[in-house]
Amino acid sequence: MPLHGIRGLQSKVRELQESPGGLGFGRYFTDHMLLMDYEEGTGWGEPRIVPYGPLLLDPASKVFHYGQTVFEGMKAFKWKDGRARLFRPLDHVRRLNRSCARMCVPAVDEARVLGALRRLVTADADWIPEAPGTSLYIRPFVVATETQLGVAPSRSYAFVAICSPVGAYYAEGVRPVPIYVETEHVRAVAGGVGDAKTAGNYAAGLKAQEAAARMGCAQVLWLDGVEREYVEEVGSMNAFFRFGDEIVTPPLGGSILAGVTRDSVIRLLRGWGVSVSERPVSIGEVAAGLRDGKLREAFGTGTAAVVSPIGSLHWRGERLTVGDGEPGELSKRLYETLSGIQRGELPDAYGWMEVVPSAAE
Repeated sequence: MPLHGIRGLQSKVRELQESPGGLGFGRYFTDHMLLMDYEEGTGWGEPRIVPYGPLLLDPASKVFHYGQTVFEGMKAFKWKDGRARLFRPLDHVRRLNRSCARMCVPAVDEARVLGALRRLVTADADWIPEAPGTSLYIRPFVVATETQLGVAPSRSYAFVAICSPVGAYYAEGVRPVPIYVETEHVRAVAGGVGDAKTAGNYAAGLKAQEAAARMGCAQVLWLDGVEREYVEEVGSMNAFFRFGDEIVTPPLGGSILAGVTRDSVIRLLRGWGVSVSERPVSIGEVAAGLRDGKLREAFGTGTAAVVSPIGSLHWRGERLTVGDGEPGELSKRLYETLSGIQRGELPDAYGWMEVVPSAAE
């Protein structure tokens, strides 16, 4: 059972953050959560911060039967000056609204929600871990609460946000991980909901994730749902490949989530003068590049892991090693730069970090 709402646990969090993998990801939860309710005809009510606790949902709530739900994930960091800061929070709230639009969920007022999320982080600022690689993960989500069986958009919703002090997403740290290329199951197709952060996308991937684990792999490389040939995402992350001096990432075309970290990485790379192409990349091209050495690096990007180097691909019974199996030059530089910006150790040239008001302000 996850631990939460225990004042003494804050000292335990401080102890756990000092040991690699001690905090884990999503194991512990802070004292408060954010709630906001929607009713058709009156709209979204006022956001309120309440003690963390169970949600009271009727068994007939539509979320349980028709999967009408969306979520987001963002992070807060505590700098050496003691102030908490959020990484690109408005971009995350805007993406939440894009997911809402796809799932027929009423849009939230972005400024009001962002203000409420700031207040939530302020209330639980003591929970933000400070060791390298740690952060406070913030999970806003919306669920359909109307109690009626019938396939139609709900007329009532609950917006909730909870927070969790987290360590590195992968317990082994920033190390290249083996990836299983899925050739049977698909995650999404253009015209579906692959470009929305909705729970069904992730449930659909569990079967392939089980297969990857049996192969000793950390994640799944998804191929497109039509031709089963073109790379889409790696696990729940956006995929990047370095062919020579060019970085290639699949284009956003309705089946791939527009990652905030993806956008940050593209902007950093182009700022460094690196050529970045958003174009289709086939698994055949990837495999050929690994065999002839033209593919020098491969990595995934996302809020949880930031940058995750790929060490090898397991495809059709063949194990193809990426480079020398170690983190690539650009993978390391991207991780160190993004992490440095988030922790206030490097200049924030793009204005990505937003200060969270202290309790006294």
